[in-house]
Amino acid sequence: MVAKKPCVVIVGAGMAGITAAHRLHTASSGDHFDLCIVEASHRTGGRILTSEFAGDRIEMGATWIHGIRGSPIHALASDIGALAHDPCPWERMDGFPSDPITVAEGGTLIDPSLVVAPITSLYRRLMDSARAGDAPVDPKRPGVGQFLRHGLQEYRASRTGGGGGGGSRSTDWNLEELEEAVFTMHEFTERTCTSADDLAELNLAAEGEYRDYPGDHITIAQGYSRIVQHLASALPRGMIRFGRLLQRIEWRSGSDDNGGDDGCRDGGPVRLYFEGEHSAMVADHVIVTVSLGVLKAGLGKPGEESSGVAFSPALPVFKREAIERVGFGVVNKLFMEMDAAEGWGRFPFLQMAFAREEEDRRRVAEIPRWIRKTASICPIYDGSRVLQAWFAGKEALELEALPDEEVIRSIHLTLHAFLPTRAAGKVDRRCNGVGAAPTYPRRISRVKRSGWGKDPLFLGSYSYVAVGSSGDDLDLMAEPLPHRGRGGEPDDRDVVSPPPALQILFAGEATHRMHYSTTHGAYLSGIREANRLLQHYRYTSAAL
Repeated sequence: MVAKKPCVVIVGAGMAGITAAHRLHTASSGDHFDLCIVEASHRTGGRILTSEFAGDRIEMGATWIHGIRGSPIHALASDIGALAHDPCPWERMDGFPSDPITVAEGGTLIDPSLVVAPITSLYRRLMDSARAGDAPVDPKRPGVGQFLRHGLQEYRASRTGGGGGGGSRSTDWNLEELEEAVFTMHEFTERTCTSADDLAELNLAAEGEYRDYPGDHITIAQGYSRIVQHLASALPRGMIRFGRLLQRIEWRSGSDDNGGDDGCRDGGPVRLYFEGEHSAMVADHVIVTVSLGVLKAGLGKPGEESSGVAFSPALPVFKREAIERVGFGVVNKLFMEMDAAEGWGRFPFLQMAFAREEEDRRRVAEIPRWIRKTASICPIYDGSRVLQAWFAGKEALELEALPDEEVIRSIHLTLHAFLPTRAAGKVDRRCNGVGAAPTYPRRISRVKRSGWGKDPLFLGSYSYVAVGSSGDDLDLMAEPLPHRGRGGEPDDRDVVSPPPALQILFAGEATHRMHYSTTHGAYLSGIREANRLLQHYRYTSAAL
């Protein structure tokens, strides 16, 4: 009699799900498990989505390999030749943009040596301290935002004279006002790096646990999607079932303290139900890789219908509370094609220092609110006619809802405010504003943007450790169900017949304590959960 293979259903064909499937399939030569991936959309990749725009290759989602030394993503991209130069130019093919021009609202070019360089250096020192775990944490002010603001205050207090003089009569900006605008500009960039809408809600203590890999940060010449496609190509045809939107998972908790029935008692430990006419599936193990946004939506609110994945019985309290506490934000990218009618002039790396207060006399009233927390607009590589801007939080959601015509109109207003048509003014190094910015192309013909926030399959972009949360919550996010105590014992010691182990496993970037918010974090989490099953069945696994 042939032994029945354990049935493993993986929910989601993003980086974590595809990696888990690849690991289980290749480590066992396809012999140990009955594997299946269910994917709600009609593509692989999840929040990895390479596209093309105006002849350039762009990334709608994941963009960077965060360090090349020791990174599994870099090793994989190198092994499959995805880093080899391609005839199609690609986003950030020349690395991070450099040589910015920093312009204050209204068109004043800010002195790079007097204002931009010292404030940029200060900001980097503060964030380096936070990420090294050296920053003192005030229990009453535990957020990164408060720490940064305190650092700016100390910088000003320590400056000789302590004042904010040296204002430019021609622009009516004084030194402290420009410093404030430039510092705020860097905070806006931090919002897109972390996905935290408000940096005051970003946990300062947890910043010391986050890790990138050492070495350069680079993009992938042939596109990030190539990585997922390569991993998926090793899986048997038909293993990935597209168009399967999961609505509910029933499982056996072995306890009735979660409320409701104990789930799928008939026909297997775990049962999955899908939207539409798709039949329910029964599995021994399910690896859930949906986004934290979908998990949060699945918790719902009392009296409200859930829009995410529901669990029956409900998830244990420790899991629900971890899902609620860990932050999950929205970050979107806007790509803009410059109008060819303006010729082929090169657009700069434009850093924008907005006037902060609504009543500020320097504010250009026509610039809409959703643009005012955008730090920069720059070509996706030097000389490209495609420009890019990043948006986070409420502004990212507002961008998703606007028609293209309104987006283009708003970008035109912004560029006219920061890059006026008049010739560059005479540089006066005694002033912190050094004249008007030079003339550059300022017309946009069309746009393309991501929309992760309102997409029901994601409901956001990536996770962060919020104030009130900690790295411990990320560990709890990764904890399989039913939960087992130390030594592998069930939590409920009174249960005569313990429920089957490892019914629901969790993978994805929001389940990795040190590498959350990254593709390599998602990759490593997929390996982790696959290895958990391999070790559970005492299979000898080869390296991936």
